[in-house]
Amino acid sequence: MSPDNEPPATPLIVHLIHRLDVGGLENGLINLINHLPPDRYRHAIVCLRDYSDYHLRIQRPGVEIISINKREGKDWAHYLRLFQTLKRLRPLMIHTRNLSGIEGQLLAAVAGVRLRVHGEHGRDINDLHGLSRKYRLLRKLLRPLIGHFIAVSKDLETWLIGTIGARPQRVTHICNGVDSLQFHPRLGPPAAIGPDGFLCEDAFVIGSVGRMAEVKDHLTLAQAFILLIAEHALPRDRLRLLIAGDGPCRQACLDLLRQAGMDELAWLPGNRDDIPQLMRAMDVFVQPSLAEGMSNTILEAMATGLPVVATAVGGNPDLVRGGWTGTLVPPSSPAVLADALNDYYQLPALAVSHGQRGRRRVLAEYSLNAMADAYLAVYDALAAPTRPMKG
Repeated sequence: MSPDNEPPATPLIVHLIHRLDVGGLENGLINLINHLPPDRYRHAIVCLRDYSDYHLRIQRPGVEIISINKREGKDWAHYLRLFQTLKRLRPLMIHTRNLSGIEGQLLAAVAGVRLRVHGEHGRDINDLHGLSRKYRLLRKLLRPLIGHFIAVSKDLETWLIGTIGARPQRVTHICNGVDSLQFHPRLGPPAAIGPDGFLCEDAFVIGSVGRMAEVKDHLTLAQAFILLIAEHALPRDRLRLLIAGDGPCRQACLDLLRQAGMDELAWLPGNRDDIPQLMRAMDVFVQPSLAEGMSNTILEAMATGLPVVATAVGGNPDLVRGGWTGTLVPPSSPAVLADALNDYYQLPALAVSHGQRGRRRVLAEYSLNAMADAYLAVYDALAAPTRPMKG
């Protein structure tokens, strides 16, 4: 076959993110690539910083991962490196995510990338409620370059339209999906986890999973755990705390628990690769974030059949139906959080019913295939050739 008659190459989508490491956004990206039809698009992940072994979760062959190696603060040279990378890859489409990636829209336009998508998965750590004039101005200036926006929560969709000025027809709300086969309810006694003596007989395990960064506010969870024993008088021989994840706030949580004399009742093992197994050892799941887009870990907990106590911020109320699949509490309120956890301890049947309803909701509304189909519809609509207007 001559070069002129060769079939066109499968179009490439470049996914621009800050860093490929443990995190909800990154987990969602990998799930998306793994579940999109392999014959429709090729994929490359461009990291403004770098990447970790987390990329080994990608099951699809041929996904190029590139590090721009941006330095902290303003690194003007990284714009040139990003431009050169886009010129080399020559993608059909770029999909940037969050504030850290949105400037890539300008570089992509200059590099000739015709189709441009931007996703909002959660606001910046320094602007949890989207009120920064500087960041709003940046988004508004780049808005005309963006062909379509994707918001992972209703809260972010409303904000993009009402505050940033995106046209409603150019914004799609796409929920994250969860692997309901990997994350499933406990089928028998929980597997032995943690150090010797941690998972005692009849233990009531309060659990959480996520980056232990300030925005996730696991310190409030540790404070609530202490209150359950100190003020609610729950038995030390049954109550256990499990927080899987790593980050700058892990040591502060350990110190607080140690000062209260409760460190032997808690296990904070850092990052783990056995999250489904750990969740099946929990009795209730807590998401204490100060801000949230669409929490993958809440979905995973619901798929595991756990009742969820979450702060009423961001996309959490989209997932947790208070009094039906879990309980919503205000952020930074350890006493209120302790009250909610005490309810589940005192009323085991309530915990079971909320967990079962959460599992059913995940199966009905939050499958990985449904998520992939929704993204594919956005990509296909942008990539479709322009049709002539009738009349």
